[in-house]
Amino acid sequence: MSRMGRILLVGSAGQLGRELQRSFAGEGELICCVRDEVDIADPDQVRNLVHTVAPDLILNAAAYTAVDRAESEREVAAAINAVAPRILAEEARRRDVLLVHYSTDYIFDGSKESPWLETDQPNPLSHYGASKLAGEQAITGVGGKYLIFRTSWVYGPHGKNFLLTMLRLGRERDRLAIVNDQIGAPTTSSALAGATSTIVRGVLGGKFGPADAWAGLYHMTCSGSTTWAGFARAIFARAGSLLGDHTPEVTPIASKDYRTPATRPLYSVLSNEKLAARFGVRLPPWEAGLDDTFERLQVAQAVIRSS
Repeated sequence: MSRMGRILLVGSAGQLGRELQRSFAGEGELICCVRDEVDIADPDQVRNLVHTVAPDLILNAAAYTAVDRAESEREVAAAINAVAPRILAEEARRRDVLLVHYSTDYIFDGSKESPWLETDQPNPLSHYGASKLAGEQAITGVGGKYLIFRTSWVYGPHGKNFLLTMLRLGRERDRLAIVNDQIGAPTTSSALAGATSTIVRGVLGGKFGPADAWAGLYHMTCSGSTTWAGFARAIFARAGSLLGDHTPEVTPIASKDYRTPATRPLYSVLSNEKLAARFGVRLPPWEAGLDDTFERLQVAQAVIRSS
């Protein structure tokens, strides 16, 4: 067994959880937890899970990510995004082990015109953002050995995300109206998981010194930025055979013309300079991440066709 020992991965069935399984395979004894087995919204079940597994490392990829539905399911969103992280932090500190947790760009209000820093004042516009901020604050309040990675616009070849939604709608429609005044950094689940693995190996190997030298909050996104409409166009430009060579037209619209229950920030690009300075890690440009994801999707399609 590697130096990581027993690794508890919470939320292993989600898009990030599946990539963390790949990135941490062989690093230790990986114990995967999915919601069908443990209700992350139940504090007692979360605490009992940690007691039973007795992990040496906790990776929390579980989250309530239905941004609009969170406006009407506030208690459930808070239980998963705020209460469960606090319990995991308490148990990690009690055991003196590392907790890795993920947060979101939606904790900011989008009023800034330059990349957001970790020291900027949060002001979430939605209950989803508020619940994720409460989770950050709970972990920070508990302290101990923890890493919180704020990220943005996460997507990949699995789960529910913008990329897969666009591929589905692109097969069905000739024209799509997509918001063009919200700016962010599309970030692949595989890049997030790979960077997490690199940093955790370094932390546990003593590369970055004692916990008080590295524990804390960091932004972690692919570099560059685009709008949702720009992201959609980039997807369709690469889709090729995945859409049967059918390319729908993207019509850019303003957020005010696409009403949703939850308000999104107009500008939520995050600065990754603190991450690079502390750990020497940078994620690829978002376009390169998209290229990599399409390579994986096309390989998967080829395997299906040949089977």
